[in-house]
Amino acid sequence: MKYFCCLVLFCILNISTPAEVQFVDGTADAGIAFQHVDGRTGEKYLIETLGSGALFFDYDADGHLDLYIVNATHIPPPVIENASQTHLPRNILYRNNGDGTFTDITQQAGVGDTGYGVGCAAADINNDGYPEIYVTNYGSNRLYHNNGDGTFTDVTQQAGVGDERWGTSCAFLDYDLDGDVDLYVVNYMKFSVAENQWWETRGIRTYCSPTDQIAGSHFVSEPDILYRNNGDGTFTDVTSEAGISHRALGLAVAVGDYDNDGDPDLHIANDMEADFLYRNNGDGTFTETADFTGTGYDGNGFPGSGMGSAFGDYDNDGYLDLVVSNASSLPVVLYQNENALFFTDVSFTAGIGAVTLPYFKWAVEFFDYNNDGLLDLFVANGHLQENIALFSDSTYPQSDLLFRNTRHQDGTYHFTEASVEVGLAQLPKQVSRGAAFGDYDNDGDLDIFLNNANQPATLLRNEGGNGNHWLTIQPIGTESNALGLGTKIVLKAGDLSLFKEVRSGASYLSQSDLRVHFGLGENSEIDTLEIYWQSGLTERFSNLKSNQILRIKEGHGIVDSQSTR
Repeated sequence: MKYFCCLVLFCILNISTPAEVQFVDGTADAGIAFQHVDGRTGEKYLIETLGSGALFFDYDADGHLDLYIVNATHIPPPVIENASQTHLPRNILYRNNGDGTFTDITQQAGVGDTGYGVGCAAADINNDGYPEIYVTNYGSNRLYHNNGDGTFTDVTQQAGVGDERWGTSCAFLDYDLDGDVDLYVVNYMKFSVAENQWWETRGIRTYCSPTDQIAGSHFVSEPDILYRNNGDGTFTDVTSEAGISHRALGLAVAVGDYDNDGDPDLHIANDMEADFLYRNNGDGTFTETADFTGTGYDGNGFPGSGMGSAFGDYDNDGYLDLVVSNASSLPVVLYQNENALFFTDVSFTAGIGAVTLPYFKWAVEFFDYNNDGLLDLFVANGHLQENIALFSDSTYPQSDLLFRNTRHQDGTYHFTEASVEVGLAQLPKQVSRGAAFGDYDNDGDLDIFLNNANQPATLLRNEGGNGNHWLTIQPIGTESNALGLGTKIVLKAGDLSLFKEVRSGASYLSQSDLRVHFGLGENSEIDTLEIYWQSGLTERFSNLKSNQILRIKEGHGIVDSQSTR
């Protein structure tokens, strides 16, 4: 009888097992009212299809994640005569109030670009402690300098980064390890509104394939751009001398040191063409290794239609694996890193391939949604053709997918589709495109922001992910770049051995929180924490408590901690 009473009390209190993780639409509660506009008119201009991105970053260095959202505009893009044209769609900057809500400060901050926006990234280009914003457009790109007082200044022309091609994703990285962050910009194709082409299916106009645009006229793919930071507020285009010379229909860039040699490499997801994997040679140049490493094609030797990509160590072996999203009828491709020698396509054996075939997939990212120490996988979905239901069983809005990672007793890892379990499948279907990930409410679990095509945006709040223990690291570089891009962090807690990098590029058209988040499962303490800075300095810490945000300054150790459990 005594045992029975104790068991009943345990069940009532639920004091042992973590709460079930649910993703809840917290957009309205957070005060976010963003409407994406792509200018569609029924003419089926190809630029309408890609959507736009967003980024989580701390622009005012107050310890709370702010949110920058990219918007597009009308077609043809209007000529901007003065900044008072406030009736035009524009990019939005939301300041995090620190209480789970945001305030629109776009006008006073001066970052409301009204161009045909596509992608974005943020980094501290002058190492003053405040991150700048870079925006890619169909048209001139923009660089906003952070003045450190809540305002930004457009320094595009002075910096020399206002390329006018159709830019898509972008990322900051210190490729030459000189302590200044450089900039990689992915470009798509030459495109003219006046010469746009379309298909007709059963007499109904639809968007045509980019390859048909290329075959039918003078449209051609564009090369990407690598800008080297000169350390004085300006950048130099070093694309050719760095060996970034291949042309393709580029959509996403993922940054990560896949071969563990100390410098960042680049994966480029290309639409309907083989992907690129640029290995950093350590001398200012790159070598394209997709054929050698097996990352240009899937396991059957076919190129995909790459939309999003990301690096992450999903099997906790100390090597970065790679995931690439594709259009419908093609799977999300999971490449397992085989000790930096080559990659193996494990999409179907890992449980991802078959499930993702019907979806039109865009943003993709590794993240530990339940803090169990294993990287899970999120896939943002939404068809390209808004009238696809007239021609197939597919739909234009689609449910997003979440795959839970599990380690089996034989040492293998398998992903289980958990969208119903976490509440994603119960939410209204959207036409998702860009996605950014970060703990915007500093409660110890990762949330998701989705920029949906020609629809209101969605902020998905993670409820229950912090039922397991966690640790968040914010590196502050001194000899290395200020935000610690490229820094490697190795953590050991109990039987967990985790490895992550600070990286700007991943997902699709977007950037996630640069703070590094570790799920720790049931481990309330961290045995050892090792930080490998790009300068060559290694710092080690031991016996750290979980459930806190640590700011670690290069050469100075832990300078601040915030416990939020």
